Amino acid sequence: MLALPSRPRPRACFLLVLACFSFASGAWARSFSAVVFNVENLFDIDGIALYDDYQPEQWTAEHLRVKLTNTIAVLARVDEGAGPDIVAFNEIEYDHTPETTVPGGDYAAWLASVAHTTYREMLALNPIPPEIAGLPAEAWLLKAAVDDGLGAYHVAVTNERHGPDGRGPAVRNVLFSRFPFTDVRSHHLVGARAILEATLDVDGAPFTVFVNHWKSGAGSPEMEEIRRGNARVLRDRLDELLKADAHADILIAGDLNSHYNQRQRYRDMRSTGINDILGSQGNELAIRGRDRDLYNLWFELPSNQRASDTFRGEWGTLMHLIISRGLYDFNGIQYVDNSFAVLKFPGLNANALGLPNRWSRGRVPGGFSDHFPLYARFRKLDTTDRDRWLPLTRPSETETGDSTVFRTEVSTVDLFATALKLAELPEGTDIRDGNFTGRIFLVEAPAHVNERGHVKVTIGGHEYDVFSHNRQLRDDLRARARAGTLTKFYGELGTFRGNWQFLLHGREWAP
Repeated sequence: MLALPSRPRPRACFLLVLACFSFASGAWARSFSAVVFNVENLFDIDGIALYDDYQPEQWTAEHLRVKLTNTIAVLARVDEGAGPDIVAFNEIEYDHTPETTVPGGDYAAWLASVAHTTYREMLALNPIPPEIAGLPAEAWLLKAAVDDGLGAYHVAVTNERHGPDGRGPAVRNVLFSRFPFTDVRSHHLVGARAILEATLDVDGAPFTVFVNHWKSGAGSPEMEEIRRGNARVLRDRLDELLKADAHADILIAGDLNSHYNQRQRYRDMRSTGINDILGSQGNELAIRGRDRDLYNLWFELPSNQRASDTFRGEWGTLMHLIISRGLYDFNGIQYVDNSFAVLKFPGLNANALGLPNRWSRGRVPGGFSDHFPLYARFRKLDTTDRDRWLPLTRPSETETGDSTVFRTEVSTVDLFATALKLAELPEGTDIRDGNFTGRIFLVEAPAHVNERGHVKVTIGGHEYDVFSHNRQLRDDLRARARAGTLTKFYGELGTFRGNWQFLLHGREWAP
C-alpha cells in the first residue's frame, strides 16, 4: 500500500464540469468523488500475458503509452481536472512476473525512484529493460496519473488464488484512493476475479469500498448460476459488516456483468445474483428501513439514460455503484443526492454515435474502453446523528425497474451531415493514426471482394474492411461490391481483431 498524507490537496467542489454543489456550513467537512472504470484490459509489456492479444507482436510500448494517456484523459475530465479521489478499476492485468514487481508494494518509494523521468520516456527506451517492461500494470497507471497531473494515489490490489496450473487470473481488480487504507482484503470467487475490499480512512471516518468483477455473460442463465455464487460471497461479507454496524458506510463498485434490472430483463432467470442474492434495488426511501439496506444509483437517472455499455445493438448497465443505508444518515460519510453520472464525453470516450469509443489494438492504437465509467460524490460530515436522514429532492420509489431495453440506434441525418470526406483531409493524413477512430466517414471509392468473401476498400494504398453486424446488409454489400456498384457509403472507422474497418450501422449507410 502506498503511504501518502492523509488529507488530499484542497479542490473545488465540482461534479465534472456541469454543476457545483453547496451545503449548509457546519454540517460537513468536505466532499470527494468516486469513479468505477472498466478500462478494457490494461496490460504491462513484458510479454507474459494469458490473453493472446497482449503478446509482444500485438501489444507494444506504444500501445501501452496510448492506453495510459487515454485512460488518464478520461479521469482528468472529473472535478475540473483534479481527477476523482477514489477510482475502482476493473481489468487491470494480474502480474505474472513477481520478480519485476514494485519491491514490497511500496509505491511511494517506487514513485520517488522514477521521479526524474516520465512514463512516456520510460516507454520510449530502446530496448526497454526487463525490470521496467515487467512493472505491474497498476504501477504504470499510477505513474501516468502522477505525470499527467492527477497526483499520487494509495494503491490496493487483490491477492488471487492460483489454479491447478499454478497461474492466477488474467486480470484483477485495483483501487486507487487519495485516502489511506486501514484494511485491505481479498474474497475469492468461483469463476470470476476476486473481490477487493478496502476500508478507507476519510478524515477519521471509515468508508468501505468493494471492487467487483463478476462472471461474464449477462444474458446467460448458465452463467447466472456462477454470478449467484459471486453475489453470495459479497452478500455474506456485507451481512457481517452490517450486523456489526447497521449504518456502516459502504460503496459497492464494479462490473457485475448484470444489469440493474437483471431479473426483469431476463424473465427466464427466476433468481439473479444482483437483485435476489445481493439485494440491489431502487426504492431510495426504503433504505431507511431494515429490509432494504442497498440502493443502486442507476435509479438516480431516468430509465432512458441508464446506459454504460452496448451489446448487439442494445444498451446495458453492467457497471454499478451501489450504496448502503449508512450513506443516507448524518454520521460519517454521506452520499451527495443526485450526484450520480455516467462519464460520457463526446469526442473523447464516446464516438460519433454516442457509443463507447472502444480500445483498438491495431497497428496504430487508439480508443478508450467498451464501458463508460460511473461517477458519484460523497461528503464527510462533522455530525454524528444516525437518526436523521438525508433529505431527497426526487427519490426513486420503485424497487425493480421495468424490462424495457433501449436500442443504440440514432438519427443519421446529423451524422451524415458532419461526416468526414477523405478528399478534404490534409494531404498525407493517415486516418489510422488514432485521431479518427470512431469518426464517421463518407467513403467514395470502389469496393471489392477478396478471396475469402470479405468486402474491402482501398484508400491511400491501405485496405479496410467494409462490415455490418446486420447479416442481410453484409450480403447486400458483398453482392454490390462484386457487381461494381458499391462505390459510395458512410462508415464508422474502427478496428476489429487488429484490422481497420468501416462499420455500417444500417442500410441508409450505403445509399
